[in-house]
Amino acid sequence: MRDVRIDRRGFLRGVGGVAAGIATATSLSACGTGTSRSVGSGGKSSKTLVVRNSGGSYGDANQQAIYEPFTKETGIQVKVVNIEYAQMLAQIKQGRPQFDVIDDSMADFVLFKQQDATEDLDHDRLKNFKDSGIAQTLVTSNAVGKNYWASVMAYRTDAFGGKKPSSWADFWDTKTFSGNRALQALDADLPELEFALLADGVALDKLYPLDVDRAFKVLSEIKPHVRKFWDTGALPGVLLGRKEVDASSVWHGRLDALIKGGAPLAYQWNGARRQSNALGIPKGAANLDAAYQLIDFALRPEVQAAYAEIYPMAPSVPAAYKKLSTTTAANLASSPEHLESGFDLDVEWWIKNQDAVSKRWQEWTHA
Repeated sequence: MRDVRIDRRGFLRGVGGVAAGIATATSLSACGTGTSRSVGSGGKSSKTLVVRNSGGSYGDANQQAIYEPFTKETGIQVKVVNIEYAQMLAQIKQGRPQFDVIDDSMADFVLFKQQDATEDLDHDRLKNFKDSGIAQTLVTSNAVGKNYWASVMAYRTDAFGGKKPSSWADFWDTKTFSGNRALQALDADLPELEFALLADGVALDKLYPLDVDRAFKVLSEIKPHVRKFWDTGALPGVLLGRKEVDASSVWHGRLDALIKGGAPLAYQWNGARRQSNALGIPKGAANLDAAYQLIDFALRPEVQAAYAEIYPMAPSVPAAYKKLSTTTAANLASSPEHLESGFDLDVEWWIKNQDAVSKRWQEWTHA
């Protein structure tokens, strides 16, 4: 199972994916896509809560930082299932969801809302939500943001004659910062139209609705210098490491091991495109009370901090930063500095427009 920061294709399902999910329900509901685990109850309770997440190292971090401490405190066992949107929707539509809590992208929660597949959350039942300071962009009627991840610029620190690119305008400036580039392919996630617009002088708070024509015009300017449109999260590190490119967009966190190993690489955070994962409850959940308990537990500042120390996804609760090490805090998408210099992807705009943009992207890349 791909971890959440590697599986960026959730958006690409778009609204059409809702219908596709229902159409494939029969075949999908017959097979799981991942593993199931349970945490011991410590003798306090025999109740079991089933949580859906995407597994991998993301799931392991949830297990260590959230599920195990939750079970130790409450006695409620946590079982994990790793299934995708289509199978989740099929089970909910059939009135028999085999999970009580959904940990998924905010994009999928918008789609779930359109299908009336999730509960409207009673925020009064989430005591840690009150006064949490969670950004309004991470709060919807059916979901509350759990953590952030981001797409950023990365570059070789031994390139450009010692100069450091500090913006997407610098990325596009192949005269001052000469060398090959890499950008994200459609197969990996949404096209990076926002980066093109930022490079062309659009302000962070004026990005949406995206000027698609302008974005593709600017993308055409950098296209001759793009060595590769990467389609996996590991590829930017490979391309940078082999000196095939000097700068690339990248999913933050994917270069951490290389940087710690001494590779001459660095992130540039200005213009970071943030996305988020959230927690919600499916319609028909069997363990509603326990579901609220787990969501509330996950929003505690100390729990958010413990998670971020394990895995480089940023807390949605600002108070968590008071409990983080300085080193960890400086490398997260929701640090005060990075919140100011980046932007939240507009989920609803992309869901509405992704089919048209994807079609145009395919035509543009093959032109």
